Amino acid sequence: MISCIELRKQYGQLEVLKGVSLDVHEREIISITGESGAGKSTLLHLIGTLDRPTSGQVLFRGDDISKLTGKKLSAFRNQNLGFIFQFHQLVPELTAIENAFLPRLISGDSRSAAEKSAKEMLDYLGLTDRMNHRPSELSGGEQQRVSIARALSMRPSLILADEPTGNLDTKNAKLIHELFFKMRDDFNLTFIIVTHNQELAKLSDRQVVIVDGVLD
Repeated sequence: MISCIELRKQYGQLEVLKGVSLDVHEREIISITGESGAGKSTLLHLIGTLDRPTSGQVLFRGDDISKLTGKKLSAFRNQNLGFIFQFHQLVPELTAIENAFLPRLISGDSRSAAEKSAKEMLDYLGLTDRMNHRPSELSGGEQQRVSIARALSMRPSLILADEPTGNLDTKNAKLIHELFFKMRDDFNLTFIIVTHNQELAKLSDRQVVIVDGVLD
């Protein structure tokens, strides 16, 4: 699905990635681990087209996505990618279901269609009774599940997760881990997960370690 070819990323004089090549296969759950500052999130952002490499390519099913701009870039992200972050980034004034269907509204879906899709996903994630609660009324684990519903709202094929359990207690982290594997099987998803959580990393199909900007 993804081929990273000799990716380099430099910020001024600081070279964060120093020629990273990596293939990720369909329906694979891959974890990226390493010390803080090693380049994990930078690599994830390049794969997710949130940043551009200084040199090198990111291929998605054979197409170079690292040079997409404007409407083509937005369309690619909407159709193919879902993002999950450590901090849920939910809109505090909106309910769980409104947060979950927001991407579909932005993409042009009717409110009724967006709401129906979001309800199905929140049901799937065990949040049937919490749909009309605002983020401040939800636990940390529930907020993260709402953010997962939002990430899945456009039915992407690739989920990019940056420390998705870093802000959760052990019980909720385990629940999120189990959900990722269930979602992979139920929705044919591919996951690339940046994590310090060694339990999640060991459960992954493959673990990649970055040391000082290169794969170990």
